[in-house]
Amino acid sequence: MQRQELENYIGQLLAVARFKDYAPNGLQVEGKDQINKIVTGVTASQALIDAAISQSADAILVHHGYFWKGEDQTIVRTKKQRIAKLLAADINLLAYHLPLDAHETLGNNAQLAQKLGLIPTARFGEQELVWRGELPVPMSLDTFSQHVAIQLKRPPLTIGNPGKAIRTIAWCTGGAQSYFREASNLDIDCYLTGEASEFVTHLAQESGVAFIAAGHHATERYGIEALGKHLAQEFNLEHTHLDLDNPV
Repeated sequence: MQRQELENYIGQLLAVARFKDYAPNGLQVEGKDQINKIVTGVTASQALIDAAISQSADAILVHHGYFWKGEDQTIVRTKKQRIAKLLAADINLLAYHLPLDAHETLGNNAQLAQKLGLIPTARFGEQELVWRGELPVPMSLDTFSQHVAIQLKRPPLTIGNPGKAIRTIAWCTGGAQSYFREASNLDIDCYLTGEASEFVTHLAQESGVAFIAAGHHATERYGIEALGKHLAQEFNLEHTHLDLDNPV
């Protein structure tokens, strides 16, 4: 398919235009016009680019791309090396941040819910990026934390009474610990995101709402893979998802 056709389709699918974001969504580095093979990954790192080049990809689709708000605008050092590799290989780079977090079926929040067996019931917060839902069967915080570790293949940071009964949960993947303040005022037992800041320990202890930081990368590996699979089926594209391990 043509590059512009791919970008237009994803833009409509993810409703890109309705989001206020911290980086441009869509095509970030232009490559060849014709796309037959796509590679997906969480972040447009040098390792992902090198792997995509070795697989003769025509386009790379990521959740974390380039040109973030407040980022140095000069193309030097590691950014220069990455972009130079993309241009030399004539590979397109497309990135989707908040629109991919929010999509009702392919998004990071939706895919994490499927992975953990959460039943979504509502959305709230800025641009409705935080989801609220329930476990089908209540379990203790310690048991739920172990469940998260098994499903995401890494132990989470868990703050709260291990014996606390967990049924209602709010979650937002990635670096969404700031939403814990708003979430802790709701009728929930636990808040789950990717990262933790210093304040969350005190807020969890004082509010009685448990907090789980399950990893930025670990909570956001599933949306971009789901998008790649969808595109491959819809347009008969060759697709490879590369999950490059990241402990953060």
